[in-house]
Amino acid sequence: MISEFYKMSGGGNDFIIIDNTDNAIPESKASALAEKLCKRQLSVGADGLILICNSEEDDFKWLFYNSDGSKAEMCGNGARCAARFAYLKGIAGRNMTFGTLAGKVKAEIIDDNSVKVLMTPPLDANFNYSIAIDNKHLEVSSVNTGVPHVVIKSENLDNEPLLETGRKIRFHDKYSPAGTNVNFYEITDDAKVAMRTYERGVEGETLACGTGAVAVAIVANTCEKVKFPVSIKTRSGATLTIHKQGNNFFLEGEARIIYQGILNSEAFKY
Repeated sequence: MISEFYKMSGGGNDFIIIDNTDNAIPESKASALAEKLCKRQLSVGADGLILICNSEEDDFKWLFYNSDGSKAEMCGNGARCAARFAYLKGIAGRNMTFGTLAGKVKAEIIDDNSVKVLMTPPLDANFNYSIAIDNKHLEVSSVNTGVPHVVIKSENLDNEPLLETGRKIRFHDKYSPAGTNVNFYEITDDAKVAMRTYERGVEGETLACGTGAVAVAIVANTCEKVKFPVSIKTRSGATLTIHKQGNNFFLEGEARIIYQGILNSEAFKY
């Protein structure tokens, strides 16, 4: 299999994006394909694979896979990259709607590499409750912003044991069987927040998480009175901006093309 692809980055999350409107890649093979292509050092390497597919209802729909081959309902940073890709390929105009497992997503191309996405409505918000970790009680909040997120306030973000604590929460019985993403955040002023994310499916820290940034903004606003629009500094150094209009939440940030390439058969070896 040899296919053209784009490597794109949204705030630090990187994705392999392929135009699959010709159905060259069947859905039955997409999960295994993602697992192979996303392996760093052995293939292209990425946090996820996005296939852009035809839709009878919207401008397009996507198939989104984490690096371990699992399907994800939604990804805010991936959504911005997919939108810019579709615009550049002539699949959609500057304003578009596309289908995801979490529902329809609307996106707007702002400028050369900035995209604003209307996120799916948040669900299951629960603030300031305790869970038991290693016989200790940890105060957390949680909200589903397309995918489930646990959010924890930190006083020293750099020193948080993210991998250890994040993994325990991700697989905690309370969030089974699907598990959850885990975010720590630290407030820098009344409208600026820094964050770190343990991402399910990647099973480690990622440099950014769009749905996580929206979850953090909702929790920081509700629990700490941080004002919208909320500017969130990701681990990559990039800033994501979360806007609120009525009951709608928008994620704005960069969607950069890193390179274009052709997949050789040797990319699928391992």
